[in-house]
Amino acid sequence: MSGRADPVYKIPISVLVVIHTPQLEVLILERKNAPGFWQSVTGSLDREDEPLFDAAAREVAEETGIDAGAPGHRLVDWQQVNRYEIYKRWVSRYAPGVTHNTEHVLGLTIPAPVVPALTEHLAYAWLPWRDAAEKCFSWSNVEAIRALPGRLG
Repeated sequence: MSGRADPVYKIPISVLVVIHTPQLEVLILERKNAPGFWQSVTGSLDREDEPLFDAAAREVAEETGIDAGAPGHRLVDWQQVNRYEIYKRWVSRYAPGVTHNTEHVLGLTIPAPVVPALTEHLAYAWLPWRDAAEKCFSWSNVEAIRALPGRLG
């Protein structure tokens, strides 16, 4: 027995949570490990059988301090799934040979903008949905935010 721990790899299944108000203001976050990269809350499942709602609520709490289950908050699975090639700069976080991620998109409606407790990010902004979409680096995040008005229709 070597005493070395096996590497812990990220599971290539994730959630993307668009946090927004009924007035279509969207919370976006600037990545600490990639300044200039703005996004919604994202994160991989902790285990393959973790329910999407649990993963989404956990990631929202970890990255913003927002309680997705608080009164007046509504977490909804948008039933949208994206599959994409993992960015080269982050592929080493996954097991050898893993090149693609499956992302599940959810929305979290909260009554009004709040100041998030940032842990994994440098900065935050609450922006009108069009401006938030323009600022995001990920095509899937851009598409999710652009679909927001139709989701609330």
